[in-house]
Amino acid sequence: MKSSAIPLPTLSGFTERNGSWYAEETPLADLAQKFGTPLYIYSKKALTEAYQAYDRACVDSNGKRRARVHFAMKANSNLAVLDCFKKLGAGFDLVSGGELARALAIGAEPKSLVFAGVGKSAAEIAQALNAGVKCINVESIAELHKINRVAQELNCRAPISLRVNPDVDAQTHPYISTGLKGNKFGIAYHEVLKTYREAALLSHIDVLGIDCHIGSQITTTAPYLDALDKVLDLVAHLHREGIEIHHLDLGGGLGISYGEESPPDITDFTNTLLNRVAERGFGHLDIVLEPGRSLVGNAGVLLTQVEYLKPGVEKNFCIVDAAMTELMRPALYEAYHGIIPIKAKAVKSASYDVVGPVCESGDWLGKDRTLAVEEGDLLAILSTGAYGFVMASNYNTRPMPAEVMVDGKNVYLIREREKIKDLFANEHLLP
Repeated sequence: MKSSAIPLPTLSGFTERNGSWYAEETPLADLAQKFGTPLYIYSKKALTEAYQAYDRACVDSNGKRRARVHFAMKANSNLAVLDCFKKLGAGFDLVSGGELARALAIGAEPKSLVFAGVGKSAAEIAQALNAGVKCINVESIAELHKINRVAQELNCRAPISLRVNPDVDAQTHPYISTGLKGNKFGIAYHEVLKTYREAALLSHIDVLGIDCHIGSQITTTAPYLDALDKVLDLVAHLHREGIEIHHLDLGGGLGISYGEESPPDITDFTNTLLNRVAERGFGHLDIVLEPGRSLVGNAGVLLTQVEYLKPGVEKNFCIVDAAMTELMRPALYEAYHGIIPIKAKAVKSASYDVVGPVCESGDWLGKDRTLAVEEGDLLAILSTGAYGFVMASNYNTRPMPAEVMVDGKNVYLIREREKIKDLFANEHLLP
């Protein structure tokens, strides 16, 4: 288990000043006092800087755009976060009908939307076609035929790309690896050419692109280049057969630092991929990038209050009001998040497991953390802007936390705290 000696990640939107932590120009303590805890806090500055790091590489020295960023909204689908990226020029990567509805709710241009996901229903396919999305990424031969049937019923043509499973090891957690032949995602590499030939013959299918996504929290460039070369080989082969590919979707998955990781610089990483595409002679393709975690991960923190300090025989426990219901990643992946008191205090430090009130032994947020805290103190759980709130649940009948966005000295409530009565408002007793 990782220890508290791990350094803090770089957080552009969050800083410590004179012993107190701030979100941009606003003290975290003020936010907790105004909005309560648990509380998700996002920095608009951090979101913007991460997006611009990608965008710098997406435009060449002559001002020509050579790629477009489509935010993978499964990482954080709050409408205010999506709207921030839309105004910066982003498109969106969607994996459900619900995410499509969210993108349309903020006024996203349908042609900026790519619909992915391994198990799309007929209703979701129809929803995407009726909306006029840029493309539907196909994950199986069975799905390809279902899309064709739905398009025929709607009397339209379905723009598709095939998601290639290149059998490349991304060297990441097995739960978030998506590019190995043992994963459920994509069409097996040896089946891709045959599937494209089949797609080209279907009555209501327009073959537009090719897609590849190999996993999440990847911290080296090499697996991307391996997958990219395999995909470009397929594009060349398809061209020779008269099947033209118009866009190349490189997916996302670039990792962030939660403390000890050292992912590549975003701009350098993006330049490396786009330069490889050009060097291979495919610079004419419309390139789509789909980052998620690397845009929002370190732009958010989760505030929580210490309820009790409970000394034990083998462990000391710092029991807080956040839980696996607010942040699932530690319980699900044994993921590490930095945890800091938001105000320095002159009290004796001790080693604690930081745990929540949920009735599960798996309800922990950090293990073996050296903290100088007392009951009532506030802690910030770092790097929670991605796969934080979006994975939250109502287990133990716990209401969802509030979310706020900080923009300099301005603070905006972007999701109200859920009320307990709302949790069973749609339930009914038997007569």
